[in-house]
Amino acid sequence: MSAFRSLSIPVNLVRLATVFFFIEFVRGAILISYIQKYAVDELYLTLTAVGVAVTAHYVADTVSKLGVGVLLDRLPMQWILQASFAVSFIGLILLQYSVYAWLLVLGAAVFGIGFSPIWIIGMSSVSERERGHQMGVLYMAWMLGLGLGPVLMNFFLDWFGYYISFTILLGMTVAAWVVSWLIPNSHVHTHSVPMSEQFGALWERLRDMRPLLPGMILQTLGASMLIPILPTFAGDQLQLTNSQYSFFLLTGGGFAVAGLIPMGKLSDKLGKKWFLVLGFALFAFGLYSITTVDTLWIAFLWAIVLGLSYAAVLPAWNALLAAFVPPKQKGIGWGIFSTVEGIGVMIGPAVGGLLADSFGLSLPFLISASMFLFIGLFYMWFPLRVFR
Repeated sequence: MSAFRSLSIPVNLVRLATVFFFIEFVRGAILISYIQKYAVDELYLTLTAVGVAVTAHYVADTVSKLGVGVLLDRLPMQWILQASFAVSFIGLILLQYSVYAWLLVLGAAVFGIGFSPIWIIGMSSVSERERGHQMGVLYMAWMLGLGLGPVLMNFFLDWFGYYISFTILLGMTVAAWVVSWLIPNSHVHTHSVPMSEQFGALWERLRDMRPLLPGMILQTLGASMLIPILPTFAGDQLQLTNSQYSFFLLTGGGFAVAGLIPMGKLSDKLGKKWFLVLGFALFAFGLYSITTVDTLWIAFLWAIVLGLSYAAVLPAWNALLAAFVPPKQKGIGWGIFSTVEGIGVMIGPAVGGLLADSFGLSLPFLISASMFLFIGLFYMWFPLRVFR
């Protein structure tokens, strides 16, 4: 632990970050890689069922967060933390033995309810004096877990099969559960705001944010439509093995991460608006083109294009969002942004799965590409002064 002390990272924050890493690894592995293949290949369920299950997870996760703050004001944090792990464990077991579609949806929802309080507990436990630094540590753990989970899961599936791979995920959940017992028990005191005040602030901010709504909702809707079908599309359409699919994800994600800093600097120098417009348009073209691929290397080429276009979009999009955040109400502003963006995530997987079952695997990609192209064209006419 001396290394963490030298970095000014409290031991309790390291424990929280460890819990974050494990649970997001499990969540990413289940929702982006495991459930799609297992439900279709082993349980003989439809992609529609998978899409509804992923949607149920995010709806349950989002809705249950509304009551977590109230509980944290009234009960010791450890009671809620341990209950959340117990519920998550039950959800995972239901997912593994869901012989019926409704059981798969129920398991995904229970899994979402279980993991919901952990994020709020982590965010509420950071020190106000070093909030930015400590939240950065938790976000890094979250991103690492969510990114590595689906990538490594595909290797696990190739090497070990479904049941051993699932046992690994259960083991990681238990490991996070054990670490959670070492986090000091306390009342978090989230200072709940009356719902009437929350809705009043929400309505006021939504009126100011109207120009952002197409981009916020369509982005998350277009991306989340692909979640339940990506592994099946990679196997059936692109003819990728599980391991090749992992390298495909790593390629796109790697170029996105590598391109963020240089793209951000270029957008500062050349203008953020056109990076946003061209980035969305190129992303749309990449999604369309991936449906026409007939060789492995072309698939990886388009993964690179998708990664770089995302790197071009992200700095410009964050700059646009920041222009609409009230300086004295940043918490409400960013909270509302997250809520609105969550609308797309909640309905996208169900829509994507239904479209794939009804019209084929390519159609969700084509509709998603159309959405991103529309966003790019929409912001082409956006006032340049906002980006300045």
